[in-house]
Amino acid sequence: MEPLRVTDRNGDRAPALLWRETLGRVLRLRRTDLALTLAQVSRRSGVSTQYLSEVERGLKDPSSEVIEAIAVVLGLALPQVLVLAATSLTTAAPAFPVSGLPSPLTGRAQLSLAA
Repeated sequence: MEPLRVTDRNGDRAPALLWRETLGRVLRLRRTDLALTLAQVSRRSGVSTQYLSEVERGLKDPSSEVIEAIAVVLGLALPQVLVLAATSLTTAAPAFPVSGLPSPLTGRAQLSLAA
């Protein structure tokens, strides 16, 4: 099976949607909504300020343990962060075909998380 490749309407390769960038955006938005500084989240989570900044800018792929440590400080559970990032990623998905997937992609999916 051929790997998926995102292309624009002209068949040119489009920039990949990176999970780490989307995750970083979600974490940064939540932190700023709570009016917390990088230093405050860093101190409470045990994640260095530099690493936290790199995570928020999409430069690092943090482990699930690091994501959870940050999420707890932000008042979220790990599954909530993952769902927020996934939702953000799918709403930011390109409105053009992805080779290897049936087109058009239609329908509705519902995700339920059980504790």
